[in-house]
Amino acid sequence: MADSDFDDLLDANRRFAETFDLAGFDGVAHAGVAIVTCMDSRIDPLGMLGLKPGDAKIFRNPGGRVTPQALEALVLAVHLLNVDRVLVVPHTRCAVASSTEEELRERVSASAGTDATWQQFPVVADQRATLADDVHKVSSHPLVPDTVKIGGFVYDVDTGLLDRVV
Repeated sequence: MADSDFDDLLDANRRFAETFDLAGFDGVAHAGVAIVTCMDSRIDPLGMLGLKPGDAKIFRNPGGRVTPQALEALVLAVHLLNVDRVLVVPHTRCAVASSTEEELRERVSASAGTDATWQQFPVVADQRATLADDVHKVSSHPLVPDTVKIGGFVYDVDTGLLDRVV
């Protein structure tokens, strides 16, 4: 690894730090919002909801799925970090919702130049049904109170709009 591999990012970080104003921030979600969404770089979780840093807790993973790790984060967010609204937000044109696991394994194998057939890539066959199931995982969790509002939305990467599904 060359010393310069991250220079552009470190330079940008120094510019960011010049106007950094979150020092001493308490770390709670000031808008009371938690978002589970995909890792796709076309998604700006705060921007799409008119929020700013410090307003929401964000958990990202392939497909925007409510995994055991996402549930763990949501329970902590609800009880310790001021969250009272949860949005589960997968998106249009998502690779895990438009590919089979075999296709993803083939693509990764080709890119890696080595066999990736052993790697799991959970795919989503029916995005809306999966979203309903993921919202149910949150709403039925014994450590998520009924007072927490939970919604399932699909984010359109071509328009920037959210469509409420659940």
